Amino acid sequence: MTDDLKPRLEFALDVARKAGELILGYYQSKGLRVETKKDHSPVTVADREAEALIRTNIVREFPGDGAMGEELGTFPSSNGFNWILDPVDGTKSFIHGVPLFGTLIGLEYEKRLVIGVCRFPVLNEVVYAQEGEGAWWQSGNGHEQPARVSKVIRPSDALFCITTISGFERIGRYETFEKLRKSVKLTRGWGDCYGHALVATGRADIMVDPLMNPWDAAPFVPIMQEAGGHFLDWSGRPTIYSGNGVSVNDALKDTVLDMLHPD
Repeated sequence: MTDDLKPRLEFALDVARKAGELILGYYQSKGLRVETKKDHSPVTVADREAEALIRTNIVREFPGDGAMGEELGTFPSSNGFNWILDPVDGTKSFIHGVPLFGTLIGLEYEKRLVIGVCRFPVLNEVVYAQEGEGAWWQSGNGHEQPARVSKVIRPSDALFCITTISGFERIGRYETFEKLRKSVKLTRGWGDCYGHALVATGRADIMVDPLMNPWDAAPFVPIMQEAGGHFLDWSGRPTIYSGNGVSVNDALKDTVLDMLHPD
């Protein structure tokens, strides 16, 4: 199994970098056209072209692997490996010229997430993991270093990240946001994948998403696990298919899940 994963991790890191270079060609472009999808979320040519680039490379390098992406649908796997892709996680940030969007690549094997890559093209930063091989973080052109969650043990000392308050309102759980906000030291809207990456690298302690698609979450199950923390749904399961998610360090996990549980 490890022999199958190592080349795929190297591939994922390389293709995320290539996709990032493509995306940067559109970043802060005055002529960038923004379309609205059926779910009312925005999409740009950068989203579509980056996903197409990743898919083309998957088909060439691993022709038996399947893929599922935000923009271009699904094609089936014949060997148990399935890539889950979000070329621009944080399209709204991208559109507004905010550098905190990322390229997300996750890999499932027989429904178990085994590889995760989260790359921030503008920041030239990447957080990644392979099952059993640790989580790693490279910022800029610096050396890779282990990615580890924080050791904060009290919510009153914690930094809590969200994407938007409106997500809690949309699912009728605004009181949950308020409960979390009042319990922590600091709340910040460093959202989308950036908040999860902050938790994985010990720079934040809690990231809560009330609304997530599988491609928003896929890299973070292996990344958080290998970094010593957890990516879970609000019921405490390590799944990307529940429509919500939380990244949290180990010490705060039970406390946060208690707050997420409806009264």
